[in-house]
Amino acid sequence: MFTGLVQAIGRLEGCSEGVQVRLEQPGGLGALVLGDSVAVDGVCLTVAQLLGAGGCDGFRADVSRETLQRSALAARTSAGARVNLEPALRVGDRLGGHLVSGHVDGLGTVRAIQRDGSAWRLELAWNDPTYGRYVCEKASVAVDGISLTVAGCDADGAGFWLAVIPHTWCQTTLTDRRPGDAVNLEADLLAKYTERLLKAGAVSVHGHPGSGGGKSGGGSHSGEISAAWLVEQGWG
Repeated sequence: MFTGLVQAIGRLEGCSEGVQVRLEQPGGLGALVLGDSVAVDGVCLTVAQLLGAGGCDGFRADVSRETLQRSALAARTSAGARVNLEPALRVGDRLGGHLVSGHVDGLGTVRAIQRDGSAWRLELAWNDPTYGRYVCEKASVAVDGISLTVAGCDADGAGFWLAVIPHTWCQTTLTDRRPGDAVNLEADLLAKYTERLLKAGAVSVHGHPGSGGGKSGGGSHSGEISAAWLVEQGWG
């Protein structure tokens, strides 16, 4: 699990097995060990080989076909592109961004980049517009592994824009992005789980059908999670 706060920048290198990530600043990820998880442009990869003592120079990771199909990793490896890096969270670490699984949902496209005072307005669109259902104003989204907040969106959420502060802009690979570029997108994990529970239609609030609902734990609520029940509990 990650939180979308980039800790280091690396550069992708092709290799006979998987991909290789070379750190721009040696030791930027701290000491790595085999089996560690690292988010590479938002893609959770497992360290299979260390480059330098304790991975101070980088690491090699295996990559599945699913990952290559869902993300921009293959194209960026061919281009030797720079990538955002974040090691997995430890118990007790601060969640400075939002919960990011490192399981990219799909690709998006940069529609426009505009300077907005001291910040930047970054406009994106899902390549698969059905993912727009997870996007709303002030929602969280991971863009190339960066935790960002949606400033506004189209009616269907397929197109949206974000306000990027100078620190985030300068400390990540967003400076490399241009209109038309592909980006890795991961929708808010909580939104996806909520949708799944609502679609199930028979999920008990307390783990078994017919139990008391509501904040007080009493009442005649059937125990099923529904849109109406979420509104009643203050989630609407």
